[in-house]
Amino acid sequence: METNVLKRIFFDEHGHWDRFVAKHKGKLRPNVLKEVEKFRKCGDPRNGFKLLVCEGCHDLRLVPYRCKGRFCTTCSCGETEEWARLLEQDVFQVNHRHVVFTVDEGLREVFLLHRDKLLKEFMDEAVRVVKTYFEKKHKVTPGIIAGLHTFGARMNFNPHVHMLVTMGGMKKNGEWKTYDFVPFEMLRKQWQTVVLKLIRRKLSAREKKQVQSRLQKAYSENGEGFYVYAPKQKGNVKRQLGYIGRYMRRPAIAVSRIEAYDGETVTFRYRDKTDGEEKTETIPVEEFIGRLIRHIPDENFKTIRYYGVYSRRIKSLCKKLVSEWQKAARRWIVKAKRILKRRTWSERVKEQTGKPPCCPKCESYYEYKGEACLEDGQLKVKYAVCSTSKACLERMIRDVTGVQETKGGQEKEKAAERAA
Repeated sequence: METNVLKRIFFDEHGHWDRFVAKHKGKLRPNVLKEVEKFRKCGDPRNGFKLLVCEGCHDLRLVPYRCKGRFCTTCSCGETEEWARLLEQDVFQVNHRHVVFTVDEGLREVFLLHRDKLLKEFMDEAVRVVKTYFEKKHKVTPGIIAGLHTFGARMNFNPHVHMLVTMGGMKKNGEWKTYDFVPFEMLRKQWQTVVLKLIRRKLSAREKKQVQSRLQKAYSENGEGFYVYAPKQKGNVKRQLGYIGRYMRRPAIAVSRIEAYDGETVTFRYRDKTDGEEKTETIPVEEFIGRLIRHIPDENFKTIRYYGVYSRRIKSLCKKLVSEWQKAARRWIVKAKRILKRRTWSERVKEQTGKPPCCPKCESYYEYKGEACLEDGQLKVKYAVCSTSKACLERMIRDVTGVQETKGGQEKEKAAERAA
């Protein structure tokens, strides 16, 4: 049985996802269909795999390819950890604040219906509010990394922007100025004005007429502006960055929050922010799927963006300027020439356990022997270190695809093993 409960909910013998598609196909975004299909195939050796062999007892290990999809809970977990690790090493080693910009509850439906027009500029405008304050008040450019969340604790559509903001910024000559206090509460009214203007600017005349009452209500019922949350961060800078980074990249729901699935309903756990209590909710599978897939971003939409001194266009130049300034000031907040690279699966395992991936039977190391991948819809050997490995891969291909082995094929494989 499939161990991933989310895969069971979507693809088990009840066929919930296929029935959902048949019922709502005309309303589903193309990228939703694409990402869920990638999730369905993730970890299936029929789509490709690597062969590892224990150097001690010769135990074989088949490692299937992963989809690296934006909806896949298995892939997103590793990707989130790795992104957070690179982030905490790549940014300036100064204090940062985790800032959250929200909107009035009555406007959430507007953003859901017009997501293609609003969400990208929604992020840009939130950053502009903070960036403009630093530039006008302190004459410095801060570093800002913004992440868009469209989900709330119950997977309801609740668009809000998480930001990692440097407490300070760079002057034109590369000097770094630190500021411990930024009046984020003061920015609430300004943020409210920006959001309402954004909606009026991006929607057509007919669309504006349909949401006018919502806009008026959001303005009149929020006298202090829309909520801006910016808790002070304490402790080690790297630890802060790692935690906030993982939070910004988290999926709409973690598999660990799913309490039960009985074939018809799903029970999941969430924390109610109104009273701080942990609660559970049970809903039909169709509603669960509907809540979840609407948070799949459109194709090529970047849910994480970089601004100010962290902007990809000028980050290298900013690091160079700050590096030159810190030599004179003797304050080391960045290493401009540091080269960062992603860790391999083996490197991640070694860092967690203290040794490379080992055989559970004899604790010897596994060796990479080759891999098979799809070519024109057929599994074929992509690479093998020797003829024995190639024969083993071909046998594994037959096993995973269910192709019966011929007598001649068996003889050839045995001959290859004797020759090796």
